[in-house]
Amino acid sequence: MVCSAFDIARSSYYEHRLQRSRIDVERLELRATVAELFNQSRRSAGSRTIMMQMRESGLDVGRFKIRRLMQEMDLVCKQPRPPAYRQARVERPDIPNRLDR
Repeated sequence: MVCSAFDIARSSYYEHRLQRSRIDVERLELRATVAELFNQSRRSAGSRTIMMQMRESGLDVGRFKIRRLMQEMDLVCKQPRPPAYRQARVERPDIPNRLDR
């Protein structure tokens, strides 16, 4: 009744239901590899870096697939920020400011 209401073939519904219950072993292996490479990089590698590392090891996987796998596992890369140098607040009279810093 629901399939006829949405104008969907009954076979399509059952195929979709069967796909949800199947476990994709290849995808699980890729997820494990991505997680391992991500943790080896101390959580700083993004999808491009992981893609290049996987291609060097012989696995040909696209960047967007790796990005999707990282999103599924909630892996977010974090890049270290450059140091924030503080500017002197008090002028030192004994040291001349020749460089206008």
